[in-house]
Amino acid sequence: MLDRHNRRDFLKTSALAAFGSAAALSAKEGLSLAAPAGSPAMPQTFHQGFPTGKLGNLNVTRLFLGCNQVSGYSHSRDLEYVANLMREYQTDERVMDTWQLAEELGINTVLSDPFDKPVRIMKRYRQERGGKIQWISEVHPHAKSYYDIRLAQLRENIPQVVDHGANAMYIQGGVTDSFVDRGLLDELGEALEMMKKTGLPSGLGAHSIETPKACAKAGIVPDFFMKTYHKDDYFSATPRENRREFMVDRNSPDNHDNIWDIKPEATREFMATVHIPWVAFKVMAAGAIPPETAFNFAYRGGADFICAGIFDFQLKEDVALAKKILAENVDRTRPWMA
Repeated sequence: MLDRHNRRDFLKTSALAAFGSAAALSAKEGLSLAAPAGSPAMPQTFHQGFPTGKLGNLNVTRLFLGCNQVSGYSHSRDLEYVANLMREYQTDERVMDTWQLAEELGINTVLSDPFDKPVRIMKRYRQERGGKIQWISEVHPHAKSYYDIRLAQLRENIPQVVDHGANAMYIQGGVTDSFVDRGLLDELGEALEMMKKTGLPSGLGAHSIETPKACAKAGIVPDFFMKTYHKDDYFSATPRENRREFMVDRNSPDNHDNIWDIKPEATREFMATVHIPWVAFKVMAAGAIPPETAFNFAYRGGADFICAGIFDFQLKEDVALAKKILAENVDRTRPWMA
């Protein structure tokens, strides 16, 4: 068995392969990264006509559904009523209808938090409608603040996620960021190892680009990264001079629940060096960016997958947009990694 020192060296060596030597060097020295040359064609694998890629051993459509609308996480800036409106609109039956339509349109995966409502609906959907949709669950313990969560809570939550019937899991972005911000990388790495031992594809989420950089430096290599990525020139975006690292997670006075990638150009540059699948999320900045603009920006910026919150009345149009973009020869600076 490797001792702790040798194990850490082994993990860092493995990270060089997964993140690329440029990524590891950048994480260490803060260097600007050059994008790799060439743009190999997207792997031609499909589910019901929709392009797919692999997250670990899981075959996943390159657009899949998020569930913030289901749980009422509206990110509606100062419109406080919108969260309740979402929860009232998203009844169990409507959510199951949406997932059923998604499956008919070729989407094969949904992502959600591990809390009562989505867990209940997923069980009903599978039992009552024979739903086959795959489920990626957050690892996300209940807590007043992300910064109250430690390894003990993650250890408790991981088996709960498995018992709920998830097909894959990842540590929610605010949780992961809080561990990096507090310097708890050893605890984060231990939680990820515990997740991998379940046999399920196991990822890490991030709002801050400093999180994947820190993971590269520490030798923490998930099966996939969930990293926010969106344009930052929409009307309600925080002005650049007011943006602070980890502001999304800290309940910072500069955070108005209106921006989730404060440095999209840095995200694109660093993720270009990461040799594991990248799922881009918050690509529409919670409704501030039209889907065609958002999807083009994410796929062309290097994302292998998009996780998007989509209402039932938007689903057909958004699926058609994603298929159209992916059917084109997408001009990318990052090779497809899934």
